[in-house]
Amino acid sequence: MGISLLALFQSMGGFAKGIVFALAIMSVYSLTVMVQKWWTLRKAQAETRKFAPEFSQFLEEDNLNEAIRLAESYKKSHVARVLGGALGEVKPLLQDGSVTVADINSAERAVERNMMIILSELKRGLAVLATVGATAPFVGLLGTTMGIVNAFVGMAQSGAGGMGAISAGVAEALITTAFGLLVAIPAVWAYNYFTTKIDNLSVEMTYTSKEMIDYLIKGVAGEFGRSRFTREFNTTGGSGPISQ
Repeated sequence: MGISLLALFQSMGGFAKGIVFALAIMSVYSLTVMVQKWWTLRKAQAETRKFAPEFSQFLEEDNLNEAIRLAESYKKSHVARVLGGALGEVKPLLQDGSVTVADINSAERAVERNMMIILSELKRGLAVLATVGATAPFVGLLGTTMGIVNAFVGMAQSGAGGMGAISAGVAEALITTAFGLLVAIPAVWAYNYFTTKIDNLSVEMTYTSKEMIDYLIKGVAGEFGRSRFTREFNTTGGSGPISQ
């Protein structure tokens, strides 16, 4: 084909160029969200892998002050934020030995609140990817439709017939559909990828929060330091979900 993409763009009408610019903005926006989301999830997982064994060690030693301080220092870790909030809720009661079932329930509600907030933050931006993936092909198709209409109108005005009279216009019009698909496909891939990753992080938070509640319940029964949490997230064992 002797016509370059640049030449096709330059020959486009104002409407088609507007479609291309709109798709370009959608592409840049979705790529920005992809990079930010990838970095956020990567940082959260990296900090969690460092946090888990240290936190387990402090729990084995019943060192709640250091455990809470450690959780506060890992601000990007989803697990640290959940567990730190739960311990902070019941720390004064654990120290004076006055923990009741109601206090355990309060800690569990604090965990649930923290999980809701963290999941909301992790999902931020996914709607952009979903919207771009769903609408970009149709935006491109709109440009194609109007381009073909313009090609036939031009053929009618010139009085020429045959495919040769409209082939350049049709080629110009189809570029917008191709561009729309080029924008939509990575957005859909990224949306599915990040949704799966966030679901995995949600499982990690649920798992560790349940273990924390077990730890608190056993603490009330005088069994501090014997929670399964400390065994499941011991990096030497490598059996917990975070250590994978």
